[in-house]
Amino acid sequence: MHLLNSLAVVADAEQPVGRIEVLSVAERTYLLEDLNRTAVTYPEQQCIHELFEAQVRQAPDVVAEVYQDQRVSYGELNARANQLAHHLIALGVSPDEQVAICVARSVAMVVRLLAILNAGGAYHPLDPAYPSARLHQVLAPHLLLADAAGRSALGGEALRDLTVVDLAAATPEWANLPASDPDPRALGLTSRHLAYVIYTSGSTGSPKGVMVEHRGLVNLIAWHVQALCPQPESCCALTAGPAFDASTWELWSALCNRSTSLLPPRAAAADSLRLLQWWRDQSLAVSFLITPLATLALEDKLINSRLEYLLVGGDRLPRLPASLPAALKLINNYGPTEGTVHPPVRNRTADRLNDSLSPPHANPRRKFGQ
Repeated sequence: MHLLNSLAVVADAEQPVGRIEVLSVAERTYLLEDLNRTAVTYPEQQCIHELFEAQVRQAPDVVAEVYQDQRVSYGELNARANQLAHHLIALGVSPDEQVAICVARSVAMVVRLLAILNAGGAYHPLDPAYPSARLHQVLAPHLLLADAAGRSALGGEALRDLTVVDLAAATPEWANLPASDPDPRALGLTSRHLAYVIYTSGSTGSPKGVMVEHRGLVNLIAWHVQALCPQPESCCALTAGPAFDASTWELWSALCNRSTSLLPPRAAAADSLRLLQWWRDQSLAVSFLITPLATLALEDKLINSRLEYLLVGGDRLPRLPASLPAALKLINNYGPTEGTVHPPVRNRTADRLNDSLSPPHANPRRKFGQ
């Protein structure tokens, strides 16, 4: 027992236990006040796609997405998304309205996610690799963006009662629409409106749709960039599937930091070993892998020597290898979908606190968005 508390007991041995101060004033202040000063300045009034548009204005020619032999700049990505966004607005998309999207992973997928946000809607991603029964279980919106892969995965019966935007048309209806940014304020859109809806796995019952506002996503991305990706114009791999919430920080932390998202080739995306071989050969400083892939990469020594941070999530690692690359920081990035993917807390490196990382309010490296 603390010395002061011992003296207090001796001074009044008859006092109720509940009146004894277990902590000193300094200790109580530290635990209840200092550690709870979590306020942080971030662009909470902005929507996530507005942060992307800021990068477009600064560097429109920087490569935003790479997929196989396709390379798309920030300016081109934004223009293509805006054209589709104007079409969605004409279809009646408005703030808080969910728009389902079921497409193969590609540059076009990113265009369509941006378009939904630009139109004021909230994207509801469906992975065409999932079983049809699972897709039918979580398909709630009446408006759907689908390519051939999405249509095949969902099946004709599920599409019958939906308004489907045909993404496979040779000349889409929006090809001649303006490439200008829709004005969020004219749409009535604020950071308190929904950015996306992602369903939980349903491992403890039926899948639940988690609704995340723009301000929650912006908060996460601001922390992620400041803590892990302070240098813009780097490369990030998009390995998580679009219906897995980890894809949100993979994608938006890159697009809001003027970095380049690298999408795995189609053949590699369906083969764990080929995916990791592709991933190992990319120029990455920070990357995420779901736990089974991370386990395989660590055991088979498929870690790129240039990698500084390996973020792992989805489950706990069953074991750590006997030796890790000296420069590698292994971080448990697991968190609940309901908490906007994961909370920005101190991280652990090989089961030890990594004091070089802390939330942005404790260690600001630069102002987010610059």
